Amino acid sequence: MRSNLLPVAKESLKYLFSFSVAFIVCVVLDFEILALVAFIGLIYIAYSFRNPERELPLFEMNSLLSSSDGVVKAITELVDDEYAYKIEIESNFTDVALLRAPMNAKILTVDFYNGTRVSKKSKLFEDTNENVSLVFEDENNHKVKIVHRLKKSFAPLYIDVLESQNIYQTSRYGLMVNGTTSIYLPSNFRLNVTVGNELKASETLLGYFS
Repeated sequence: MRSNLLPVAKESLKYLFSFSVAFIVCVVLDFEILALVAFIGLIYIAYSFRNPERELPLFEMNSLLSSSDGVVKAITELVDDEYAYKIEIESNFTDVALLRAPMNAKILTVDFYNGTRVSKKSKLFEDTNENVSLVFEDENNHKVKIVHRLKKSFAPLYIDVLESQNIYQTSRYGLMVNGTTSIYLPSNFRLNVTVGNELKASETLLGYFS
């Protein structure tokens, strides 16, 4: 993802511009209540798309970091030839929305599905909601699949990487406002988190490949 030194993600600029124009127009026309609503919307957008600098930790080789902010909701064992575990992370509107690379890797696949944004409680959530699936592979051929899926959200998923692109650990590669992240891990991975842990993208250690 292109470097961004702004205090907010660049994807927020069109929303900030719209609310700023609405606020100015309402102030000029003396629509006090509408001006207050526009101002609150402006602050809300700036908060939802905030772009904080994160302390870059120095972990050992073969480490895997969280790619998103949120809370671990489940850790499931899988009966699969390629992946043995799945970590379910849930993010909400108060979490930092930026997505960051969990390891130094090459991106093997990027599969985007431009679907709906129904509530997570809906039976259609898993099958119809907008999502993207990415597969990362490091220099030791360790593969990790990450699926980001939107819940109810005013903003679409933004992904700013391509297949065959090399990416460095902690690099920004996308943005998700209010969604879930599923991380699929191979059997040689040693977990360092449990259900209920709060995670921060690029700062929380998920574990190591053995």
